[in-house]
Amino acid sequence: MIDLYTATTPNGWKASVALEELELPYEVRAINLGENQQKEETYLELNPNGRIPTIVDRDADDFAVFESGAILIYLAEKTGRLMPTDTKGRSRVIQWLMFQMGGVGPMMGQANVFFRYFPEKIQPAIDRYQNESRRLFEVLERRLSDHEWLAGDFSIADIANWCWVRSHGWSGVSVEGLEGVQRWLDAIAQRPACQRGVEVPTRPVRADDEKATEEFIRKARSMIQK
Repeated sequence: MIDLYTATTPNGWKASVALEELELPYEVRAINLGENQQKEETYLELNPNGRIPTIVDRDADDFAVFESGAILIYLAEKTGRLMPTDTKGRSRVIQWLMFQMGGVGPMMGQANVFFRYFPEKIQPAIDRYQNESRRLFEVLERRLSDHEWLAGDFSIADIANWCWVRSHGWSGVSVEGLEGVQRWLDAIAQRPACQRGVEVPTRPVRADDEKATEEFIRKARSMIQK
């Protein structure tokens, strides 16, 4: 059994989607980011960075893993699924995983901050992060225009990138004209395990729900300063 400490964010979805795809039993320990539970001492003992997600593998002497990319690699290696074991195949998956960790996630995250959360609209910053996110989407397009998945078979690389790219509208970044990316987004969205994973621990806020969106943004503004 695995304990999953998480919240409704793209990084949190990466862990829950992987757990659903791998059919591993897990219990959700929802972290209320608005109440700063991720900074409580008991949580920091598991995750010194004070972020989500974190897993604790009860079947491995309560072994804790933090950082979403590290969690994906751990779960894939634990089960022997969603990542090849041969050197080149494993490397291909990790390359695209690191692409998300070092590029897609940080750039879309900053686009969210400046486009959605900051009360002051600093247009050069918004343009910078939205344009860079779009550039990264075009890198994905170059790969996905003639490959079904990012690294051979469906893998943790697809999970990691999808969990972020699927929220492109929230970041104000278009996928128009990126037919390969659109096909890939739709294909993963049709997977039942992925559908379940992005509703953990709760369903995400819909951009057309104005009241819920305003409350989400209010909480996010307080969190980005911590």
